[in-house]
Amino acid sequence: MRIPINLSSQPFRRDRPILVASGLLAAILTGLLCVLVFLIISGRSRAKESRVEVERLNAKLRAIAAEQNKYDAFLRQPANAEVLQQSLLLNTLIERKSISWTRIFSDLEKVMPYDVRLISVRLPAINSRNEVMLDMVVGAKEPGPVIGFFKKLEESPLFGPIEGHSSLPPSQNEPLYRIRVTVNYAQKL
Repeated sequence: MRIPINLSSQPFRRDRPILVASGLLAAILTGLLCVLVFLIISGRSRAKESRVEVERLNAKLRAIAAEQNKYDAFLRQPANAEVLQQSLLLNTLIERKSISWTRIFSDLEKVMPYDVRLISVRLPAINSRNEVMLDMVVGAKEPGPVIGFFKKLEESPLFGPIEGHSSLPPSQNEPLYRIRVTVNYAQKL
């Protein structure tokens, strides 16, 4: 029996390292495949739990909306609508009466410099967040004291950011610089 391999014309090949490396790579890829399958399955179970929770919350929301619609229909009846408008008017009046003018002027006095004058304050408005908004006109012989007053207002915990609307220079009839501003006022209602 003759073996047709001639080592001088066909040298010995080193296939073992390549086969071992291929085997290790296959084992690593199989392990990664197992990890990915595990992550997919656990992700599906979490997604299923999330879908069940969302459906439960949607059912609760539908029940609350149905109850709200029932109450709205009851309030839309003519007799109830009149009472609702009357109570809304009374609540608005009570809310406006709860604003203390004495306290407003007392708090403004604490931050107003001696050389700044309060020319006018409009009826305070209440915004949707239940904050009191003061619309006022202040004046001074020079603009510097008014700017200092605005800084004190913003630094005070009772007042919020200032929104400037307009300014007028001195004239023959009015010798003061006049500036109209709106400021949040932290009076508790």
